[in-house]
Amino acid sequence: MAQISLTFPDNSVREFDAGVSTLAVAKSIASSLAKKAVAGELNGTMVDIEQPLNQDGNFKIFTTDDVEGLQVLRNTAAFVLGAAIKKLHADVHFGEHQANDDGFYLDTDRAAGQIAISELPEIKKAMQKIISANQPIERQLVDKTELLETFKDDPYQESLVKAIDSVQIAVYQLGDYISFGDRALLKTMAPLKHFELLSVAGAYWQGKSSNPMLQRIYGTAFFKAADLEADLKRRAEIKERDHRTIGRDLDIFFVDPEVGAGLPYWMPNGATVRRVIERYIIDKEVANGYQHVYTPVLANLNLYKTSGHWAHYREDMFPPMDMGDGEFLELRPMNCPSHIQIYNHHNRSYRELPVRIAELGMMHRYEKSGALSGLQRVREMTLNDGHTFLAPDQIKEEFKSVLKMMMEVYDDFNITDYTFRLSYRDPANTEKYFDDDEMWNNAQSMLKSAMDDLGLDYYEAEGEAAFYGPKLDVQTKTALGGEETMSTIQLDFMMPEKFDLVYTGADGQEHRPVMMHRGIVGTMERFIAYLMEMYKGAFPTWLAPTQVEIIPVNLDLHSDYAKDIQKQMAAKGLRVKLDLRNEKMGYKIREAQTQKIPYTLVVGDQELADQTVSVRRYGEKDAADEPLKEFIESTEADVANYSRVSSDAANSSIEKKLN
Repeated sequence: MAQISLTFPDNSVREFDAGVSTLAVAKSIASSLAKKAVAGELNGTMVDIEQPLNQDGNFKIFTTDDVEGLQVLRNTAAFVLGAAIKKLHADVHFGEHQANDDGFYLDTDRAAGQIAISELPEIKKAMQKIISANQPIERQLVDKTELLETFKDDPYQESLVKAIDSVQIAVYQLGDYISFGDRALLKTMAPLKHFELLSVAGAYWQGKSSNPMLQRIYGTAFFKAADLEADLKRRAEIKERDHRTIGRDLDIFFVDPEVGAGLPYWMPNGATVRRVIERYIIDKEVANGYQHVYTPVLANLNLYKTSGHWAHYREDMFPPMDMGDGEFLELRPMNCPSHIQIYNHHNRSYRELPVRIAELGMMHRYEKSGALSGLQRVREMTLNDGHTFLAPDQIKEEFKSVLKMMMEVYDDFNITDYTFRLSYRDPANTEKYFDDDEMWNNAQSMLKSAMDDLGLDYYEAEGEAAFYGPKLDVQTKTALGGEETMSTIQLDFMMPEKFDLVYTGADGQEHRPVMMHRGIVGTMERFIAYLMEMYKGAFPTWLAPTQVEIIPVNLDLHSDYAKDIQKQMAAKGLRVKLDLRNEKMGYKIREAQTQKIPYTLVVGDQELADQTVSVRRYGEKDAADEPLKEFIESTEADVANYSRVSSDAANSSIEKKLN
């Protein structure tokens, strides 16, 4: 019999009879391996555990412990999902399916009505019935023409078959249900015990908005019950922290696709949070020497051609507006060219440097509909942006100053989990990055030297730089376990050259400034989304839309006292809501907790007589009586100290990191 040579990951080579299966190979190594094996991989292609192997090559065995093994389980779950739906709805058509790190999904389409989330329990029962029967899934190779005939009444499957460049196609069959694809499935249903169907959502066929909208069914599966339980718990936490859910429940913002996808409307509560943050950041920047400006959201297209945005960033910009007289206007994608105009409006001397310009600047990005998400991916955004024009010998001190300000802001918002990333260009990517080796090497070495001098830990990432220069990115961990860039400091030697920026030096000669781009908290939209998820909607007192809610026990007897309290607190700049609705007091208190208001005050006969308030803090079950004067003072202190217990330790920690 012919032999094949299989090379294992440890570079060992073993000979087997041609036609041997992954399961047989696993048994030849160890019975324990065979028990856990679920699939193999030959020369980069996944193979079923009993699929014959007929060629030499690099070979791996995947088990229930491997990520690839989990993918096989989830591919099988998606297959069984399709079989179950076909039993329940003979008229259903199937689109694409996929197994990934987050679970699996299957796209469906029914002319009689799309599958609703209320149907998932019934579908799950049908899946469990199939799994209990434990019939084997048969795999065979079928001619493409035969498969096209099989799917002639399903336009989506027919389209997928036509796109396959092969005469024969692997087909999996369970009873009357047929599916195809280059994937490995379990041979037995036994391991498919721990799964859950999660949700449904609309999804365009093949991701194109011009195609029909299908119904995507999401699910997940694990080999162990404990892993499924932990995953479902994680998903519940994610759902609870999802800023889109919080934004709806707390009336922070909304997006109406009929008015404009990716264009959020800020409700009074959201506008209040945003206004507090904007005032905070402006005050912080002014205190650090920045001059705040306002610049137009429209500019002549030539401005962005000079800056390089049109050449390097065009796919993310809206189409230019033809004004009909040879002038083309562009919605700005970045603020830096506008701030360059501010710098260039006057002759500059070395005595003025560094010149720090900042703005809460509105920008626009050409985002596809499928990429939009709440406040995190939008088409219109306001960036906390700043640009400093400085002499080369001022870079280190300015860099340190900006970094210190960033860390102070993080402390005030209680952001503690972050790392520093030095983002460099990819020298091979000459399309994305401005082609000037000397400039890049100089800027990258300056940035690295500054971080080394500060003694801060960082890691380096090639290919993450802006097209015009390297940068320091501050990477924060999100409440949902992801990572995003919150802040950035970028060195730019390119734009001063492009715009011919100069200042008069001490020698009376013209010199070229260096431009430092920096964003402290990124865009207002993404930052507030981040905070909503981090705080789980329970904003600290200084940020909360309503800081105090007052509830009189009896509207006739206690409303005047409640109004007096509101007046006193409002005079101190506190945001107070007075609930005079004709509702039960218990209902009002529960609603205040649901709205996550930091302090709920109840006032009745005793409070009126003693000039006290009954205070219930958010998240606490019990209330405590406090003298009104002391409560107002403590709330003022809470706000003034950014809702921290103490700032001494935090400040010393910042100084320690920077020295």
